[in-house]
Amino acid sequence: MAAFGRDRVGVEKRIGHVSQLGGLKLYTLSDGRAAGVRAVDFRTTGGLEFTVLLDRGMDISEARYKGMSLCWRSAAGDAAPAFYDARGAEWLWTFFGGMLTTCGLTQVGPPEGEDDEELGLHGRVSCAPGEKVSYSEEWCGDRLELKVSGVVREARLFGPGLEMHRTIGARGDGAGLTVRDRIVNAGARPTPCMLLYHINAGYPLLDDSAELVLPTMEVEPRDADAEEGKEEFASIHGPVSGYREKVYFHRMEADRDGWVTCAMLNRGLAGGIGLRLRYRASELPCFTQWKMLGDREYVMGIEPGNCRPMGRAAEREAGRLVVLGVGEETSMGFELDVVAGKERLDALEREASARA
Repeated sequence: MAAFGRDRVGVEKRIGHVSQLGGLKLYTLSDGRAAGVRAVDFRTTGGLEFTVLLDRGMDISEARYKGMSLCWRSAAGDAAPAFYDARGAEWLWTFFGGMLTTCGLTQVGPPEGEDDEELGLHGRVSCAPGEKVSYSEEWCGDRLELKVSGVVREARLFGPGLEMHRTIGARGDGAGLTVRDRIVNAGARPTPCMLLYHINAGYPLLDDSAELVLPTMEVEPRDADAEEGKEEFASIHGPVSGYREKVYFHRMEADRDGWVTCAMLNRGLAGGIGLRLRYRASELPCFTQWKMLGDREYVMGIEPGNCRPMGRAAEREAGRLVVLGVGEETSMGFELDVVAGKERLDALEREASARA
């Protein structure tokens, strides 16, 4: 239905402007390091609000459900692309966390170098501005569809020439969003294509009463820190001072239609709230879990990708590195939905649990 139990005709007779139902709002941030960054707010009658930063890789910096944050926000806050520094781990100075930070497009993982190129932590794309941006609020039957699209480029002379064509959409009466990316090699040479969706669940969704449910069939700790207590990879507790991050690589079970479903559930929050992540295993064969339960750094990263965040050299050696030939392209994306109420959370838990 269009909104609140009425069809489109019934709704339009009762409103003067579509903004009564939600919609899109475009504006430019004007304070501090974020000054000059273009942004778009999405708002639905289903209680979902989120912000897309057009000049930051068209990533999602904030997301709320009925006023409650769904994601963690880094102390770095929002920053303009000019503050990006490709050296080493300087990327962290512009990492806002948020609902989505995209890592890539030619590097995901720790800093390294290759030939004459310095590959900083997690690549450049999250600090690249969107181009050819368009947006729409259109009725599709009795549903209002909200959409923003644009192109984010990673290109230089004698180097890569990748274009990420991104579309983010939401239904005006829903509580979910979709991200679809088409990566095109518009350059002059074959180029690595690495992409990881850094989705960051945070307080109050992430809390002592939360549960992480994954259809994992195999878990591989990244290092000694993660090896310690790896059996408790899904357990969640309150913030711990001095906590050392734990990273796990999962081999996920897809359903018979090829979809992987993951869930963050909090049955103690507002009668029960959950976040449902869905993606196609064929598009995103790798899944990384970032468990960081420290003071003020209290976040659970659920991160599907076409690679592991171990760097270009390691992925090439492991045989996972995707290389796009000149003119070639690939597509990927995911869906996020807010689920509320005990019955729906129970169903989501069953859906996201491994069947083996």
